[in-house]
Amino acid sequence: MTAAVMQSYHMTVRDLRAFVRQPFYLVATLVQPVIWLLLFGKLFAPLMEDTHTTDSYIGFLTPGIIAMTALFASGWSGMVFVVEMEQGTLNRFLVTPVRRGALITGRLIHQALSVVLQGLIILAIALATGARFPGGVPIMVVFLVCVALIAVAFASLSNALGLVTRSQESVISIAQFLVLPLAFLSSTFVPRRLMPDWMSTIAGGNPVNWLVEIGRQTLADGVDWSFVLTRGAGLLAVALGCAWLSTLAFRVYQKQV
Repeated sequence: MTAAVMQSYHMTVRDLRAFVRQPFYLVATLVQPVIWLLLFGKLFAPLMEDTHTTDSYIGFLTPGIIAMTALFASGWSGMVFVVEMEQGTLNRFLVTPVRRGALITGRLIHQALSVVLQGLIILAIALATGARFPGGVPIMVVFLVCVALIAVAFASLSNALGLVTRSQESVISIAQFLVLPLAFLSSTFVPRRLMPDWMSTIAGGNPVNWLVEIGRQTLADGVDWSFVLTRGAGLLAVALGCAWLSTLAFRVYQKQV
């Protein structure tokens, strides 16, 4: 058990070092969600003035932008596996004593830490532009934990796609096909009551929307913890299910090499 934890730690540090050593990618991943927040916030704010959604549309939009950031960032995770397969790095790891689970776990922990960092930066920008989150620190922490869960879920799916298809183009196209509809079929930009009935119905079963609804509790004076725990349990189940799929895909890859 100790060996598995240490090896997962070392794989996480390896991925984090690679992340930090790419300054242009680092800047792009941090700046893009901020642009989304400010651009969409200014674009849609006049349309939302009469909906009584919240005192600040930037505050209303912030949880959705954080959710979108987690989706887009984790959707590319499988690309790393494809590159390592093409370079032979992954096969070299397979002939070492490192535990196979650590190869997957390290990547997922790295992805979760990255999106939580991005989420904190977006929250700081939102506060600087006048947004307020009266729900308090506990619900904010729970929301960021749930952001990490959705990142683990989609990174696991992306990893499974990379291991099965072994194609960067396939990972990109399938990730975009999944991410964009899930992001827009949620209450990221408007509350569910303003959606068409069919979209609202789909949003009710959309894990991304569960995350956004948990984030919206940060805007409430009184947090509905039963609602938060129910949605959080759903996200945990989705993350565990997707992680199992990723593990299964890795086992299939091992048998083929």
